[in-house]
Amino acid sequence: MKYRLLAGGSVLVLATALSACSSPSDSANGDGRTTVDVWLMRDSVSDAFQKEFTADFEKRHPKIDVKIQIQEWDGIGQKITAALASNDAPDVIEAGNTQVAQFAESGGLLDLSDRTDELNGEDWLSGLAEPGAYEGKQYGIPYYAANRVVIYRTDLFDKAGIDASAIKTRDQWIDATHKLNKGGVQGIYLPGQMWYALAGFIWDEGGDLATESGGKWSGALDTPEALRAMAFYEELQALGKGPKDSDEDDPPQAEVMAQGQVAQLISTPGGAKVVMEKNPELKGKLAFFPIPGKTADTPGSVFTGGSDLVVPAAAAHPDEAVTFIKELTGDVWQKKLAVAMSYVPNRTSLASAVAGDPGAAAMAVGAANGHATPNTPGWAAVEAENPIKDYMTAVLTGGDPAEEAAKASQDITRAMNAGS
Repeated sequence: MKYRLLAGGSVLVLATALSACSSPSDSANGDGRTTVDVWLMRDSVSDAFQKEFTADFEKRHPKIDVKIQIQEWDGIGQKITAALASNDAPDVIEAGNTQVAQFAESGGLLDLSDRTDELNGEDWLSGLAEPGAYEGKQYGIPYYAANRVVIYRTDLFDKAGIDASAIKTRDQWIDATHKLNKGGVQGIYLPGQMWYALAGFIWDEGGDLATESGGKWSGALDTPEALRAMAFYEELQALGKGPKDSDEDDPPQAEVMAQGQVAQLISTPGGAKVVMEKNPELKGKLAFFPIPGKTADTPGSVFTGGSDLVVPAAAAHPDEAVTFIKELTGDVWQKKLAVAMSYVPNRTSLASAVAGDPGAAAMAVGAANGHATPNTPGWAAVEAENPIKDYMTAVLTGGDPAEEAAKASQDITRAMNAGS
């Protein structure tokens, strides 16, 4: 399943559906023009961006018309699955980056491996490109990304004499958080079940959530690397009053920060908008920095949320579909999209496009060290029951880390192989 980073306030720009998707049977026009049918997701683009892009595309490609239908995230997996199995699939579909494997497994996607060079694949963000591939073939073309950063109170940092720009390592982060955690202020609000943050720490240590060998997946929370990551999470979580048995949505962590006694959150930048909406007195007092890494030369690993663009195997106009994707994921429109929607562009070489947006700029730094969840259809079963959350709570409430990690790894192994 796609982790919807844009939900809960990370990007609050509404997109409006302009037209219904037509089937391939009516997409060939009598004047020799071809209509490319496209599904984009709610909040993927604004209405203004969509109109501007469509007008420019049709001007540059006078024999191609574009018809875009905005889709809702709720139930989209089933809708895409049905479309891929039909004879009237759209030509281009936006899919959550971690959804691509399950669609590719069905045989319903066009293999685009031979088009990666023309689509600028040399420096795609790995957190989008890797889950867009399946069994050595590239099906998903990176579209846009978003990831977590640290949102912090500038006034509380100034009061504690802390220069946030100097925080580059985990050790520096812990030292600063200790200094902030006094006088009734929580140095950081970190709930006990923010498993995507834990995943980043695991990747920093050189581990993973699960590993594959001989076609079988196994949970990997009980490795030395993952156990070190959990120990760091426990140390950081203790420097605040976050609940040990719930995630960032219970209670909504932005609302907790809005109460005025939290110095830091781990969130997408849009969380700052929610904080300021709940407490206007904090306007001008929030800023961002990338999650620190183990060493100063590499930012902390982050889970890359976002989307890829795919072409159904049943698409009526695959060449025109690739032309559409090439334009939307090319330099010009990636830069425009990043600025318009506060996204991270799909390529590391385009990170400068968001230099004027502090939150997006911090995301872009982290995105260079972005990762995705294990690239297999079976991972959806893990997220459905999520033993990682239970494991984290067990450790934070006094359970033996090694024993609890072994149990959780067994649960992950069972779920992944049952769901494959």
